[in-house]
Amino acid sequence: MKLSAWQPFEWVVAIRFLQEGKVQTAFILIGIAIGVAVIVFMSALLSGMQSNFVNRVLTGQAHVQVFNPKEAVRPLRQDVSGLSELPILQVPTQRFKSIDQWQHLLLQLAAMPEVKVVSPSVSGSALVVRGETSRAVTVTGILPEVYFKVIPLPDKTVSGQAQINSESILIGTELALDLGLAVGDKLRLTAANGRQLLLTVSGIFDLGNKGANSRYTFVAFRNAQSLLDLAGGATVIDLVMHDVYQAEVVAREIALVTDLQADSWIKTNEQFFTAVKAQTTANTAIRFFVALSVGFGIASVLVVSVVQRSREIGILRAMGVTRGQVLRVFLLQGGLLGLGGALLGSGIGATALYLWQHYMRNADGTVMFALTFDTSLLLQTLLLATLTGLLSAYAPALRAARLDPVVAIKG
Repeated sequence: MKLSAWQPFEWVVAIRFLQEGKVQTAFILIGIAIGVAVIVFMSALLSGMQSNFVNRVLTGQAHVQVFNPKEAVRPLRQDVSGLSELPILQVPTQRFKSIDQWQHLLLQLAAMPEVKVVSPSVSGSALVVRGETSRAVTVTGILPEVYFKVIPLPDKTVSGQAQINSESILIGTELALDLGLAVGDKLRLTAANGRQLLLTVSGIFDLGNKGANSRYTFVAFRNAQSLLDLAGGATVIDLVMHDVYQAEVVAREIALVTDLQADSWIKTNEQFFTAVKAQTTANTAIRFFVALSVGFGIASVLVVSVVQRSREIGILRAMGVTRGQVLRVFLLQGGLLGLGGALLGSGIGATALYLWQHYMRNADGTVMFALTFDTSLLLQTLLLATLTGLLSAYAPALRAARLDPVVAIKG
């Protein structure tokens, strides 16, 4: 066997062994490729589904909302006669008030490294009156330049424009339908304190939620302060995180430091988040069992290879090949099988993703949800498959390295 200067002995022998067992090599490559294709396809599919679901959940809400805590239930009368009477408990009327020193709190929250956007708002209940028809709605006074970074109302506006000024209001599609409103029509907002505002509909939005579209309205920040009798006040501070899954951690930190109530989207959508975690666990389980099956497949093929090539290994050992070189030969075979199968499987997985994106459509012909072929996922899969190949090859390689040359040649 003649080697050039750039061809290490172990590489040449490992590749020759793989070429001589073409059928075995082909079968194990196909098996690894199918396993890797499943990992790539399922990971991208579940990741796309999660991103789509999270985007839908967050389309009409902030990642974290900070506001005053509710008044606690207090005893109205306690027993003083020594008898075993229970105190009378009464739920106090929840007072509508501004967050204390909210401007300073705004700066404090904006300085947190996890926080991307901070937006104050004034929110309360009112009646929308048009003619003889009225509807109870939630009025939210916003600063458009920052609030639109929390909820992208311009992207959700289906009629008119998302313009907020002292004379305009944005309403949802369901409310517009219920009251027969169109862009340019006027409506009257009446608060519980008797204050009123006459505003013009500048835009109609669709948040993808029927309840939100029938209940939410957006007006200028100062208009809401005036309507709800909160001059200079703010009742809610909305936060957007750099990482949406850090929302609950940040909410707990805020509640601990400020004594305010901070609710994350994870807490308010607890059942949904539990489903997301279950999907992540399922994806991890799929990867583990596929990798396990791939590993056993590689190991079984290499064990057979060691048995079939015992005489050749014995001759190589008799010629002066060290145990370490024999060990590396079979480790290289495992690594090459894992890497080759991963490359082939990644191509199959990418093709399957393309076909899914092309043929799986909604009833209206639009894409069901966006799928992306993540480069980092490809690199992780290649690394995982190669390491699986190396680990699976270790036991057969160790067996080959320990073969006695004399016994191997005679056998």
